[in-house]
Amino acid sequence: MRDPRATSDSLPALPCAADFGREVCGDPAAAEAREWLVTNGVGGFACGTLAGNATRRYHGLLVAALHPPVGRMLLVSNLDATAEYDGLHYPLTTQRWWNAGHPSLVPEGGHRHIERFHLEGVTPVWTFALADAQLEKRVWMHEGENTTCVAFSYVRGSGPLRLALKALVNYRDYHSSTHAGSWWMNVEPVARGLRVTAFEGATPFYLLSSGASAEPAHDWYRDFDLPAERERGLDDHEDHLHAGTFRATLAPGDSILLVLSLRADADLDPLGAAAESAAAGHKLLDQWRAADEGLAAEAPEWIRQLVLAANQFIVVRPIADEPGAKTVIAGYPWFCDWGRDTMIALPGLTLSTGRPKIARSILRTFARFVDGGMLPNNFTDADTSPEYNTVDAALWFFEAARQYFASAPDRKFLEEFFPVLEGIVEAHLRGTRHNIHVDQADGLLYAGAPGVQLTWMDARVGDRVITPRIGKPVEINALWYNALLTMSKLAEKLSKPATSYAEMAKRVRASFARFWNPAEGCCFDVLDGPAGNEAAIRPNQIFAVSLPESPLTNQQQFAVVETCARRLLTSFGLRSLAPGDSAYAGHYEGGPAARDSVYHQGTVWGWLAGPFALAWMRVHGDPAGALALLEPMAHHLQAGCVGSISEIFDGDAPFTPRGCFAQAWSVAETLRAWTEISRALRAHES
Repeated sequence: MRDPRATSDSLPALPCAADFGREVCGDPAAAEAREWLVTNGVGGFACGTLAGNATRRYHGLLVAALHPPVGRMLLVSNLDATAEYDGLHYPLTTQRWWNAGHPSLVPEGGHRHIERFHLEGVTPVWTFALADAQLEKRVWMHEGENTTCVAFSYVRGSGPLRLALKALVNYRDYHSSTHAGSWWMNVEPVARGLRVTAFEGATPFYLLSSGASAEPAHDWYRDFDLPAERERGLDDHEDHLHAGTFRATLAPGDSILLVLSLRADADLDPLGAAAESAAAGHKLLDQWRAADEGLAAEAPEWIRQLVLAANQFIVVRPIADEPGAKTVIAGYPWFCDWGRDTMIALPGLTLSTGRPKIARSILRTFARFVDGGMLPNNFTDADTSPEYNTVDAALWFFEAARQYFASAPDRKFLEEFFPVLEGIVEAHLRGTRHNIHVDQADGLLYAGAPGVQLTWMDARVGDRVITPRIGKPVEINALWYNALLTMSKLAEKLSKPATSYAEMAKRVRASFARFWNPAEGCCFDVLDGPAGNEAAIRPNQIFAVSLPESPLTNQQQFAVVETCARRLLTSFGLRSLAPGDSAYAGHYEGGPAARDSVYHQGTVWGWLAGPFALAWMRVHGDPAGALALLEPMAHHLQAGCVGSISEIFDGDAPFTPRGCFAQAWSVAETLRAWTEISRALRAHES
């Protein structure tokens, strides 16, 4: 069978953001701490550890989105692989086994034989050394369908190599875990492999190969250990079904492809499938280069990697008359699409990568869901009903639209879109859900009611909102000010009356002076809250500098940046609360309640690295220095989920990555900031 590693010699190499040898792959702690991710553009994904074992309930080779982009189910957990070469057996898969009260301390198996792990774009590649034999494994997904490909290539050796691949399957919601009991699935032979039907009415899925024999089985492998879930205070072990074994004998130069899919007719050509995956990566890079060839030519390898990583978050959300409508998955492995996250991430994921058509599709998708002047906070996995409990999603909608129309003049779409924005402004003037309204006394935007968390600092434990921020939050009013100025400029483009928006913005700017806290030399976080003004040092004030129009004086902007730099800045973003505050927590760990209690009480947020770097450039006029603030992210691409950027980090050094291992707005805002700052540097040097 042809080698799936083969690609056209005319194509340049895809970025390689991570490349490790035995110093990482052979160290269980180091290999398990690094994860990989591939996605399919419809909400499905595959992910795991470099070591090869699952440490999370979310790890698996096929997490299929049965109702794109949600309804995600773990169908195939792993392939327990063994190679026989020259009379010896080599495990290729690592496992941890759990015993009640005595979870395993050291994983067993295949990580000891991994000579190299690296990324080719976003494709994870393992190289196993078995005496003089070298075997390569790679994983990718088909764009637009719930299909995962796993290819093994026998690179070199002096004799035949036999593979036995045990398919471990499941059928559960990806947030849960399985304790199988006597569960009996139907596993039956079909052409080219096996079909698995978990129970009557379940969606069948297929384990296929054109180069291996398939033997059905039905053996529950019980008590796989999940140490990452134990750290999170959740169920830390589960069972998977051995549904069948695939066997093949390879000669040097041979390859075998296993396809795990909802499709019975999935393509089993390894060369064609791998070439299609590589071509998709090259297409993304070509679109990015076409948008700004000079900038792309100067970009470092890690920025090229982020261009590819950005695409992993863009998925379809089919709508009745627009089946290809786009949205953004907020983060892997457990988030769906969120209105706030989508609007913040949109410019970096689409405009900075040269894909304005996708930006327009996302804007149009969310415009359909505007209700009472609000954008949905999120769509749940359980159904497609939107939830309206955020004040800032609608305001970030204006900023995303501003950036789209600035980069892609599109009068026809502006004419269609402008009435939606008008309606949002009018709803905020009248007042909408959760006491969101413009205060007629000062023109500032007020939001909040007991028991509701409306800003991006939205953690709660039971009925207790950790950071309610009821009143007039600083970033909300910075966004409101920019939204009004955006409306004024867009109205002028359409020859519509713009004066009222400009006048409202002028009033907001005058009232914004109330945010200045001379005692701290920076902004209050919230005005007019139930207990008065909130003076905690938080990063929200940075948006009063980083957004295009600042309502602060130049001196105040400088002071805000300096305060954030001294009190909040870390290598990977800004802390959510300054150390020294009585509520500060430097570590994000423990069970759900413990973690939610500190989510915004000192935890570092990666997405804030971009706005801070832009604000720093604004007050210092030093693009090169601003770029240097982003450089630690290049190293982070070799930790956490390799090739992507984590959601959050501990507030205390060494800033261990936490939360979602790949987060849309972390990737997007880093990419957007690098792009804007690099263009400023080029202009500065010319």
